[in-house]
Amino acid sequence: MFWSKFFLPTLKDTPQDAEVISHQLMLRSGMIRRVTSGIYTWLPLGLRVLRKVENIVREEMNNSGAQEVLMPMVQPRELWEETQRWEKMGPELLRIQDRHERDFCLGPTHEEVITDLVRNNIKSYKELPLNLYQIQTKFRDEVRPRYGVMRGREFLMKDSYSFNLDEKSLNESYLLMKETYKNTLNRLGLNFKIVKADSGAIGGDASEEFHVLAENGEDTIAVSNSSDFAINTELLLEDGEDLQSLEGKPSPDGEGIIKIKKGIEVGHIFKLGKVYADAMNANVLDQEGKATSLFMGCYGIGVSRLVAAA
Repeated sequence: MFWSKFFLPTLKDTPQDAEVISHQLMLRSGMIRRVTSGIYTWLPLGLRVLRKVENIVREEMNNSGAQEVLMPMVQPRELWEETQRWEKMGPELLRIQDRHERDFCLGPTHEEVITDLVRNNIKSYKELPLNLYQIQTKFRDEVRPRYGVMRGREFLMKDSYSFNLDEKSLNESYLLMKETYKNTLNRLGLNFKIVKADSGAIGGDASEEFHVLAENGEDTIAVSNSSDFAINTELLLEDGEDLQSLEGKPSPDGEGIIKIKKGIEVGHIFKLGKVYADAMNANVLDQEGKATSLFMGCYGIGVSRLVAAA
């Protein structure tokens, strides 16, 4: 391909709606173009970068022993009602109907679909542990899309799900994914923090976020000045407190003092426990031949968001 033939529509001036530097540079360099609010076309240059990041994520997932699948973006209402998330997800879940007036949604995440797959195909503890992942387009109807592909409505995401017989095995899968994410972000040369977080609408017993430190990050995190401790400020603030009141306080881990930083959340890992397995009756036979519900973990990393963060 000659450079003179390469489709690279650059911009001389910064568009007015581009608030952060990543959005500005991706537009001006001809990587992306806006179609509508929170939805973008990836142009040839941007797509090359996106695919390189995607391949790094895929290589690290394959190195961890996870296996790649591809699940449908369109999901039936019936699966979401089993976990009671059809209503719980609220307006972020884009609901649609087919010509027969059957209800579906555009998948913002795939816990229901993957649990249904495993409950119908995995029957014995001998087939565990199992970790399945995909790299696929998601859709979340964000109330205020902003910052280009960093907070879009349609985005490319790697989501993986581990299935384990017991809590000990789940912890091992969780720690393996944590190391896999660290390897991925280190390969991309990103300065990041692992942050204790709230599990939100995904649910589960515990979760951690991966934040790339950036002055224009939309999330605020509290970090220790002398250790690796980091936590979402929402989990530290008490009634009546503001961010300024946290600065300089002793770190909860007992080492150093708190500093307030800005971060871009690029990944989130969850210990789901039995939340989805119990709701959807996902069981296997244990060593004694008794039916027992599965322990699950969920691990997401925003591939398109990684491009913006980088």
